[in-house]
Amino acid sequence: MSETTTDKIEISENSIDLPNFLSLLEKENELIIIKKCIDPKFEIAAIVSKLGGGQAVLFETVKDSRIRVACNILGNRRRFFLAIGAKKEKLIHSYVTEAMTRTTEPKKIFTRAPFEENFSNNLRDLPIVTHFEKDAGAYITSSIVFAKDEEMGNQNASIHRLLLLDGRHLAIRMVEGRHLHKCFSFAKEHGQDLKVSIAIGVHPAISIASAYQAAYKTNEMLIANSLLQEKLTVTCSNFSDLFIPTLSEIVLEGRILQDRTEEEWMVEALRTYDLKRRQPVLELDRIKFRNNAIYHDILPGFPEHRLLMGLPVEAKIFEGVKNVVPTTMAVHLTEGGCTWLDVVIQIRKRLEGEPKNALLAAFASHPSLKMAVVVDEDISPTDAIAVEYAICTRCQADKGFVIVTNVKGSSLDPSSDQQNLLTTKVGIDATATLLKPKERFEVAKIPGEQKIKLSDYLS
Repeated sequence: MSETTTDKIEISENSIDLPNFLSLLEKENELIIIKKCIDPKFEIAAIVSKLGGGQAVLFETVKDSRIRVACNILGNRRRFFLAIGAKKEKLIHSYVTEAMTRTTEPKKIFTRAPFEENFSNNLRDLPIVTHFEKDAGAYITSSIVFAKDEEMGNQNASIHRLLLLDGRHLAIRMVEGRHLHKCFSFAKEHGQDLKVSIAIGVHPAISIASAYQAAYKTNEMLIANSLLQEKLTVTCSNFSDLFIPTLSEIVLEGRILQDRTEEEWMVEALRTYDLKRRQPVLELDRIKFRNNAIYHDILPGFPEHRLLMGLPVEAKIFEGVKNVVPTTMAVHLTEGGCTWLDVVIQIRKRLEGEPKNALLAAFASHPSLKMAVVVDEDISPTDAIAVEYAICTRCQADKGFVIVTNVKGSSLDPSSDQQNLLTTKVGIDATATLLKPKERFEVAKIPGEQKIKLSDYLS
Protein backbone atom coordinates (compact mmCIF):
# COMPACT_ATOMS: atom_id res chain seq x y z
CA MET A 1 0.00 0.00 0.00
CA SER A 2 1.45 3.35 -1.00
CA GLU A 3 1.25 6.21 1.45
CA THR A 4 -0.80 9.31 0.67
CA THR A 5 -0.53 12.87 1.90
CA THR A 6 -3.37 12.20 4.32
CA ASP A 7 -1.36 9.42 5.95
CA LYS A 8 1.49 11.70 7.06
CA ILE A 9 1.99 14.72 9.29
CA GLU A 10 4.33 17.28 7.76
CA ILE A 11 7.84 17.15 9.25
CA SER A 12 9.77 20.44 9.22
CA GLU A 13 13.50 20.52 8.47
CA ASN A 14 14.38 22.27 11.74
CA SER A 15 12.60 19.64 13.87
CA ILE A 16 14.54 16.53 12.93
CA ASP A 17 16.76 16.31 15.97
CA LEU A 18 16.39 14.59 19.32
CA PRO A 19 15.49 17.68 21.45
CA ASN A 20 12.61 18.58 19.13
CA PHE A 21 11.32 15.03 19.16
CA LEU A 22 11.41 15.00 22.96
CA SER A 23 9.44 18.26 22.93
CA LEU A 24 6.85 16.55 20.75
CA LEU A 25 6.68 13.65 23.20
CA GLU A 26 6.15 16.07 26.07
CA LYS A 27 3.22 17.66 24.22
CA GLU A 28 1.76 14.21 23.60
CA ASN A 29 2.11 13.26 27.30
CA GLU A 30 4.67 10.64 26.28
CA LEU A 31 7.61 12.09 28.27
CA ILE A 32 8.48 12.59 31.89
CA ILE A 33 11.37 14.79 33.05
CA ILE A 34 13.40 13.93 36.16
CA LYS A 35 15.49 16.75 37.64
CA LYS A 36 16.93 14.85 40.62
CA CYS A 37 20.60 13.85 40.24
CA ILE A 38 20.69 10.22 39.05
CA ASP A 39 23.53 7.70 39.09
CA PRO A 40 24.27 6.12 35.68
CA LYS A 41 25.37 2.94 37.45
CA PHE A 42 22.19 0.85 37.82
CA GLU A 43 19.89 3.71 38.95
CA ILE A 44 19.00 4.90 35.43
CA ALA A 45 18.38 1.31 34.33
CA ALA A 46 16.21 0.61 37.37
CA ILE A 47 14.00 3.64 36.72
CA VAL A 48 13.59 2.80 33.03
CA SER A 49 12.73 -0.80 33.87
CA LYS A 50 9.86 0.48 36.03
CA LEU A 51 8.54 2.46 33.05
CA GLY A 52 8.41 -0.62 30.81
CA GLY A 53 6.45 0.37 27.71
CA GLY A 54 5.30 3.58 29.37
CA GLN A 55 6.58 7.11 28.92
CA ALA A 56 9.97 8.17 27.67
CA VAL A 57 12.17 9.84 30.30
CA LEU A 58 14.70 12.66 30.27
CA PHE A 59 17.20 12.78 33.13
CA GLU A 60 18.25 16.42 33.50
CA THR A 61 21.05 15.83 35.98
CA VAL A 62 23.37 12.81 35.83
CA LYS A 63 26.10 12.15 38.36
CA ASP A 64 29.63 13.07 37.18
CA SER A 65 28.45 14.34 33.78
CA ARG A 66 27.19 17.61 32.32
CA ILE A 67 25.29 15.74 29.61
CA ARG A 68 21.61 14.85 29.97
CA VAL A 69 20.30 11.31 29.32
CA ALA A 70 17.14 10.31 27.46
CA CYS A 71 15.75 6.76 27.66
CA ASN A 72 12.77 4.74 26.44
CA ILE A 73 12.36 7.10 23.48
CA LEU A 74 10.90 4.36 21.26
CA GLY A 75 9.46 2.36 24.14
CA ASN A 76 6.04 1.80 22.55
CA ARG A 77 4.65 1.45 19.05
CA ARG A 78 2.88 4.79 19.10
CA ARG A 79 6.19 6.65 19.35
CA PHE A 80 7.45 4.87 16.23
CA PHE A 81 4.55 6.41 14.33
CA LEU A 82 5.22 9.83 15.85
CA ALA A 83 8.86 9.52 14.73
CA ILE A 84 7.92 9.14 11.08
CA GLY A 85 4.95 11.51 11.16
CA ALA A 86 2.43 8.72 10.61
CA LYS A 87 -1.23 9.41 11.35
CA LYS A 88 -2.44 5.81 11.17
CA GLU A 89 -0.68 3.20 13.27
CA LYS A 90 -1.99 0.31 11.20
CA LEU A 91 0.10 1.46 8.21
CA ILE A 92 3.57 0.99 9.76
CA HIS A 93 4.48 -1.71 7.23
CA SER A 94 3.50 0.59 4.39
CA TYR A 95 5.64 3.44 5.67
CA VAL A 96 8.78 1.34 6.11
CA THR A 97 8.49 -0.53 2.83
CA GLU A 98 7.53 2.63 0.94
CA ALA A 99 10.63 4.32 2.31
CA MET A 100 12.71 1.49 0.86
CA THR A 101 11.29 1.94 -2.63
CA ARG A 102 11.70 5.70 -3.03
CA THR A 103 15.00 6.55 -1.37
CA THR A 104 16.76 9.81 -2.19
CA GLU A 105 20.07 11.28 -1.11
CA PRO A 106 19.89 13.53 1.97
CA LYS A 107 21.02 17.12 1.57
CA LYS A 108 24.75 17.57 2.25
CA ILE A 109 25.75 20.46 4.52
CA PHE A 110 29.34 21.73 4.45
CA THR A 111 29.09 24.43 7.11
CA ARG A 112 29.99 23.82 10.77
CA ALA A 113 27.62 21.32 12.39
CA PRO A 114 26.16 21.90 15.89
CA PHE A 115 28.06 18.89 17.27
CA GLU A 116 31.32 20.79 16.57
CA GLU A 117 30.53 23.14 19.48
CA ASN A 118 32.37 21.06 22.14
CA PHE A 119 35.22 18.57 22.20
CA SER A 120 36.61 15.92 24.55
CA ASN A 121 39.23 13.18 24.42
CA ASN A 122 37.90 11.20 27.37
CA LEU A 123 35.04 8.70 27.09
CA ARG A 124 34.38 9.06 30.81
CA ASP A 125 32.96 12.53 30.11
CA LEU A 126 29.93 10.72 28.68
CA PRO A 127 27.21 9.42 31.05
CA ILE A 128 27.70 5.82 29.90
CA VAL A 129 25.22 3.60 31.73
CA THR A 130 25.86 0.37 33.62
CA HIS A 131 22.63 -1.62 33.23
CA PHE A 132 22.84 -5.07 34.86
CA GLU A 133 24.82 -6.65 37.67
CA LYS A 134 26.68 -9.23 35.56
CA ASP A 135 27.33 -7.12 32.44
CA ALA A 136 30.99 -6.76 31.46
CA GLY A 137 30.76 -3.07 32.36
CA ALA A 138 29.18 0.18 31.23
CA TYR A 139 27.79 0.12 27.67
CA ILE A 140 26.85 2.62 25.01
CA THR A 141 23.71 1.03 23.53
CA SER A 142 22.27 3.54 21.05
CA SER A 143 25.41 4.14 19.00
CA ILE A 144 24.97 4.33 15.21
CA VAL A 145 28.28 3.35 13.63
CA PHE A 146 29.08 4.85 10.22
CA ALA A 147 31.73 3.12 8.14
CA LYS A 148 32.82 2.91 4.52
CA ASP A 149 33.06 -0.34 2.63
CA GLU A 150 36.24 0.26 0.65
CA GLU A 151 35.57 -2.84 -1.46
CA MET A 152 32.15 -1.64 -2.69
CA GLY A 153 32.60 2.10 -2.18
CA ASN A 154 29.35 2.51 -0.23
CA GLN A 155 28.65 3.91 3.24
CA ASN A 156 26.95 1.84 5.93
CA ALA A 157 25.16 2.72 9.17
CA SER A 158 24.21 0.20 11.86
CA ILE A 159 23.60 0.10 15.61
CA HIS A 160 26.20 -1.63 17.81
CA ARG A 161 26.84 -1.92 21.52
CA LEU A 162 30.12 -0.51 22.84
CA LEU A 163 31.75 -1.61 26.11
CA LEU A 164 33.71 1.06 27.96
CA LEU A 165 37.25 -0.22 28.59
CA ASP A 166 38.99 3.02 29.57
CA GLY A 167 38.99 6.69 28.66
CA ARG A 168 40.02 6.04 25.06
CA HIS A 169 38.92 2.50 24.22
CA LEU A 170 35.68 0.58 23.65
CA ALA A 171 35.02 -3.03 22.69
CA ILE A 172 32.54 -3.18 19.82
CA ARG A 173 30.19 -6.11 19.19
CA MET A 174 29.96 -6.91 15.48
CA VAL A 175 27.83 -9.83 14.27
CA GLU A 176 29.87 -11.89 11.87
CA GLY A 177 28.76 -11.51 8.26
CA ARG A 178 26.78 -8.33 8.84
CA HIS A 179 27.72 -5.18 6.95
CA LEU A 180 30.00 -3.48 9.49
CA HIS A 181 31.86 -6.73 10.02
CA LYS A 182 32.41 -6.98 6.26
CA CYS A 183 33.79 -3.45 6.19
CA PHE A 184 36.11 -4.27 9.11
CA SER A 185 37.23 -7.59 7.61
CA PHE A 186 38.14 -5.94 4.30
CA ALA A 187 40.19 -3.26 6.08
CA LYS A 188 41.92 -5.88 8.25
CA GLU A 189 42.78 -8.03 5.21
CA HIS A 190 44.51 -4.97 3.75
CA GLY A 191 46.45 -4.26 6.94
CA GLN A 192 44.37 -1.25 7.95
CA ASP A 193 42.31 -0.08 10.89
CA LEU A 194 38.72 0.90 10.04
CA LYS A 195 37.90 4.58 10.51
CA VAL A 196 34.40 5.15 11.88
CA SER A 197 32.15 7.98 13.01
CA ILE A 198 29.57 7.16 15.68
CA ALA A 199 26.40 9.17 16.31
CA ILE A 200 24.64 9.12 19.69
CA GLY A 201 21.40 11.03 20.16
CA VAL A 202 19.66 11.44 16.81
CA HIS A 203 16.08 11.82 15.63
CA PRO A 204 14.55 8.34 16.17
CA ALA A 205 13.67 7.95 12.46
CA ILE A 206 17.42 7.75 11.86
CA SER A 207 17.70 5.00 14.49
CA ILE A 208 14.82 3.12 12.85
CA ALA A 209 16.54 3.27 9.46
CA SER A 210 19.88 2.20 10.95
CA ALA A 211 18.26 -0.79 12.67
CA TYR A 212 16.62 -1.95 9.44
CA GLN A 213 18.31 -5.01 7.93
CA ALA A 214 18.70 -3.48 4.50
CA ALA A 215 20.36 -5.18 1.56
CA TYR A 216 24.15 -5.03 1.33
CA LYS A 217 25.41 -1.82 -0.36
CA THR A 218 22.36 0.12 0.90
CA ASN A 219 23.07 3.48 2.52
CA GLU A 220 20.68 3.57 5.46
CA MET A 221 20.67 7.37 5.48
CA LEU A 222 18.67 7.24 2.24
CA ILE A 223 16.00 5.27 4.11
CA ALA A 224 16.14 7.77 6.98
CA ASN A 225 15.77 10.65 4.53
CA SER A 226 12.69 9.00 3.05
CA LEU A 227 11.15 8.42 6.49
CA LEU A 228 11.81 12.09 7.29
CA GLN A 229 10.09 13.29 4.09
CA GLU A 230 13.39 14.23 2.41
CA LYS A 231 14.28 16.67 5.22
CA LEU A 232 17.43 14.95 6.53
CA THR A 233 20.75 16.77 6.25
CA VAL A 234 24.19 15.17 6.61
CA THR A 235 27.65 16.59 7.26
CA CYS A 236 30.98 15.22 6.08
CA SER A 237 33.37 14.27 8.88
CA ASN A 238 36.85 15.68 8.38
CA PHE A 239 38.18 12.62 10.23
CA SER A 240 36.45 9.72 8.46
CA ASP A 241 35.12 11.40 5.28
CA LEU A 242 31.74 9.86 6.13
CA PHE A 243 28.42 11.71 5.95
CA ILE A 244 26.68 11.71 9.32
CA PRO A 245 23.45 13.40 10.50
CA THR A 246 24.09 17.13 10.90
CA LEU A 247 21.90 17.40 13.99
CA SER A 248 23.48 14.54 15.95
CA GLU A 249 23.84 15.33 19.65
CA ILE A 250 27.15 13.51 20.16
CA VAL A 251 29.69 12.16 17.65
CA LEU A 252 32.56 9.82 18.47
CA GLU A 253 35.36 9.38 15.95
CA GLY A 254 38.03 6.75 16.00
CA ARG A 255 39.47 3.57 14.53
CA ILE A 256 38.46 -0.05 14.98
CA LEU A 257 41.88 -1.60 15.52
CA GLN A 258 42.83 -4.50 13.30
CA ASP A 259 45.04 -6.20 15.89
CA ARG A 260 43.35 -5.88 19.30
CA THR A 261 40.36 -7.66 20.85
CA GLU A 262 38.79 -7.73 24.31
CA GLU A 263 36.17 -10.00 25.89
CA GLU A 264 32.67 -8.54 26.21
CA TRP A 265 29.15 -9.68 27.11
CA MET A 266 25.90 -8.05 28.17
CA VAL A 267 22.15 -8.62 28.43
CA GLU A 268 20.49 -9.08 25.05
CA ALA A 269 16.92 -8.78 23.70
CA LEU A 270 15.72 -11.92 25.52
CA ARG A 271 16.87 -10.31 28.81
CA THR A 272 19.44 -13.08 29.25
CA TYR A 273 23.21 -12.63 29.16
CA ASP A 274 24.84 -13.03 25.78
CA LEU A 275 27.79 -15.35 25.23
CA LYS A 276 31.24 -14.07 26.16
CA ARG A 277 33.16 -13.25 23.00
CA ARG A 278 36.40 -11.54 22.07
CA GLN A 279 35.52 -8.53 19.97
CA PRO A 280 37.52 -5.79 18.19
CA VAL A 281 38.52 -2.65 20.05
CA LEU A 282 37.76 0.91 18.97
CA GLU A 283 40.33 3.57 19.80
CA LEU A 284 38.90 7.06 20.26
CA ASP A 285 40.27 10.06 18.39
CA ARG A 286 37.80 12.67 19.60
CA ILE A 287 34.31 13.23 21.01
CA LYS A 288 32.26 16.11 19.59
CA PHE A 289 28.98 17.27 21.15
CA ARG A 290 26.38 20.01 21.05
CA ASN A 291 25.80 22.58 23.76
CA ASN A 292 23.38 21.13 26.33
CA ALA A 293 23.72 17.74 24.61
CA ILE A 294 21.44 14.77 25.21
CA TYR A 295 22.84 11.23 25.40
CA HIS A 296 20.47 8.44 24.33
CA ASP A 297 20.56 5.18 26.29
CA ILE A 298 18.61 2.05 25.37
CA LEU A 299 17.92 -0.41 28.20
CA PRO A 300 18.78 -3.87 26.80
CA GLY A 301 15.99 -6.45 26.79
CA PHE A 302 13.25 -3.89 27.42
CA PRO A 303 10.61 -2.47 25.03
CA GLU A 304 12.72 0.16 23.26
CA HIS A 305 15.45 -2.36 22.47
CA ARG A 306 13.01 -5.03 21.34
CA LEU A 307 10.85 -2.73 19.22
CA LEU A 308 13.83 -1.07 17.57
CA MET A 309 15.11 -4.50 16.57
CA GLY A 310 11.73 -5.99 15.80
CA LEU A 311 9.52 -3.44 14.04
CA PRO A 312 11.73 -3.03 10.95
CA VAL A 313 11.91 -6.84 10.76
CA GLU A 314 8.13 -7.04 11.17
CA ALA A 315 7.80 -5.00 7.99
CA LYS A 316 10.32 -7.27 6.26
CA ILE A 317 8.33 -10.39 7.24
CA PHE A 318 5.10 -8.75 6.07
CA GLU A 319 6.52 -8.10 2.61
CA GLY A 320 8.05 -11.58 2.39
CA VAL A 321 4.80 -13.32 3.32
CA LYS A 322 2.61 -11.05 1.21
CA ASN A 323 4.70 -11.87 -1.86
CA VAL A 324 3.73 -15.52 -1.35
CA VAL A 325 0.22 -15.07 0.07
CA PRO A 326 -1.22 -11.84 -1.41
CA THR A 327 -4.16 -11.81 1.03
CA THR A 328 -1.84 -11.33 4.02
CA MET A 329 -3.43 -8.63 6.20
CA ALA A 330 -1.06 -8.15 9.14
CA VAL A 331 2.09 -9.43 10.81
CA HIS A 332 2.82 -9.05 14.52
CA LEU A 333 6.01 -9.98 16.36
CA THR A 334 4.79 -10.83 19.85
CA GLU A 335 5.97 -9.45 23.18
CA GLY A 336 6.18 -12.99 24.55
CA GLY A 337 8.63 -13.77 21.78
CA CYS A 338 10.66 -10.67 22.72
CA THR A 339 9.54 -9.02 19.45
CA TRP A 340 12.02 -11.29 17.72
CA LEU A 341 11.34 -15.03 17.96
CA ASP A 342 7.56 -15.42 17.57
CA VAL A 343 5.21 -13.98 14.94
CA VAL A 344 1.46 -14.07 14.28
CA ILE A 345 0.34 -13.72 10.66
CA GLN A 346 -3.20 -12.74 9.74
CA ILE A 347 -4.48 -13.78 6.30
CA ARG A 348 -7.72 -13.91 4.36
CA LYS A 349 -7.62 -17.62 3.57
CA ARG A 350 -8.63 -18.73 0.07
CA LEU A 351 -6.96 -22.15 -0.29
CA GLU A 352 -6.04 -24.89 2.17
CA GLY A 353 -2.29 -24.72 1.50
CA GLU A 354 -1.86 -20.98 1.95
CA PRO A 355 -1.19 -20.91 5.72
CA LYS A 356 1.77 -23.30 5.39
CA ASN A 357 3.14 -21.24 2.50
CA ALA A 358 2.87 -18.20 4.77
CA LEU A 359 4.75 -19.99 7.54
CA LEU A 360 7.63 -20.98 5.26
CA ALA A 361 7.83 -17.47 3.82
CA ALA A 362 8.02 -15.99 7.33
CA PHE A 363 10.88 -18.28 8.33
CA ALA A 364 12.73 -17.40 5.12
CA SER A 365 12.22 -13.67 5.65
CA HIS A 366 13.55 -13.67 9.23
CA PRO A 367 15.97 -16.56 9.93
CA SER A 368 16.00 -15.83 13.69
CA LEU A 369 12.28 -16.61 13.88
CA LYS A 370 11.52 -19.67 16.04
CA MET A 371 7.72 -19.84 16.04
CA ALA A 372 4.99 -18.60 13.69
CA VAL A 373 1.19 -18.83 13.86
CA VAL A 374 -1.22 -18.10 11.00
CA VAL A 375 -4.74 -16.94 11.91
CA ASP A 376 -7.90 -15.93 10.06
CA GLU A 377 -9.05 -12.37 9.43
CA ASP A 378 -11.48 -12.45 12.39
CA ILE A 379 -8.64 -13.15 14.85
CA SER A 380 -6.61 -10.14 15.99
CA PRO A 381 -2.88 -10.97 15.75
CA THR A 382 -2.15 -8.59 18.66
CA ASP A 383 -4.58 -10.38 21.01
CA ALA A 384 -2.72 -13.28 22.63
CA ILE A 385 -5.94 -14.79 24.03
CA ALA A 386 -7.60 -14.72 20.61
CA VAL A 387 -4.56 -16.37 19.01
CA GLU A 388 -4.54 -19.12 21.64
CA TYR A 389 -8.29 -19.56 21.06
CA ALA A 390 -7.64 -20.03 17.33
CA ILE A 391 -4.97 -22.64 18.01
CA CYS A 392 -7.30 -24.54 20.33
CA THR A 393 -10.44 -24.41 18.16
CA ARG A 394 -9.17 -24.32 14.57
CA CYS A 395 -6.07 -26.50 14.63
CA GLN A 396 -5.30 -30.21 14.88
CA ALA A 397 -1.65 -30.73 15.77
CA ASP A 398 -1.07 -33.63 13.36
CA LYS A 399 -2.30 -31.49 10.45
CA GLY A 400 -1.60 -27.92 11.49
CA PHE A 401 1.86 -28.12 13.05
CA VAL A 402 4.97 -27.79 10.89
CA ILE A 403 8.24 -28.70 12.64
CA VAL A 404 11.57 -27.94 11.00
CA THR A 405 14.68 -29.31 12.72
CA ASN A 406 18.37 -28.34 12.56
CA VAL A 407 17.93 -25.00 10.81
CA LYS A 408 19.60 -21.65 11.27
CA GLY A 409 18.17 -19.76 14.22
CA SER A 410 18.97 -16.97 16.64
CA SER A 411 22.20 -16.91 18.62
CA LEU A 412 20.22 -15.25 21.43
CA ASP A 413 18.02 -18.26 22.25
CA PRO A 414 19.63 -20.08 25.22
CA SER A 415 17.71 -23.28 24.43
CA SER A 416 19.28 -23.54 20.96
CA ASP A 417 22.70 -24.67 19.77
CA GLN A 418 24.10 -21.16 20.11
CA GLN A 419 27.58 -22.00 18.89
CA ASN A 420 26.38 -23.48 15.58
CA LEU A 421 23.23 -21.29 15.33
CA LEU A 422 20.97 -24.34 15.01
CA THR A 423 17.42 -24.56 16.31
CA THR A 424 14.08 -26.29 15.78
CA LYS A 425 11.24 -24.16 14.45
CA VAL A 426 7.51 -24.67 14.71
CA GLY A 427 4.80 -23.21 12.52
CA ILE A 428 1.11 -23.48 13.41
CA ASP A 429 -1.77 -23.25 10.98
CA ALA A 430 -4.51 -21.95 13.27
CA THR A 431 -6.93 -21.10 10.46
CA ALA A 432 -10.34 -22.71 10.07
CA THR A 433 -10.44 -25.46 7.48
CA LEU A 434 -12.31 -24.69 4.27
CA LEU A 435 -13.54 -28.30 4.19
CA LYS A 436 -16.17 -27.57 6.83
CA PRO A 437 -18.96 -24.98 6.76
CA LYS A 438 -17.74 -21.56 7.81
CA GLU A 439 -20.52 -21.38 10.38
CA ARG A 440 -18.85 -24.14 12.45
CA PHE A 441 -16.13 -21.65 13.41
CA GLU A 442 -18.22 -18.52 13.72
CA VAL A 443 -17.82 -16.72 17.03
CA ALA A 444 -21.27 -15.86 18.38
CA LYS A 445 -22.30 -12.21 18.56
CA ILE A 446 -25.02 -10.37 20.48
CA PRO A 447 -26.90 -7.79 18.36
CA GLY A 448 -26.45 -4.27 19.69
CA GLU A 449 -23.74 -5.25 22.18
CA GLN A 450 -21.26 -2.63 20.94
CA LYS A 451 -23.76 0.17 21.51
CA ILE A 452 -24.37 -0.78 25.13
CA LYS A 453 -22.75 1.42 27.80
CA LEU A 454 -22.85 -0.09 31.27
CA SER A 455 -22.77 3.37 32.81
CA ASP A 456 -26.25 3.96 31.40
CA TYR A 457 -27.56 1.06 33.51
CA LEU A 458 -25.50 1.36 36.68
CA SER A 459 -25.92 5.04 37.48
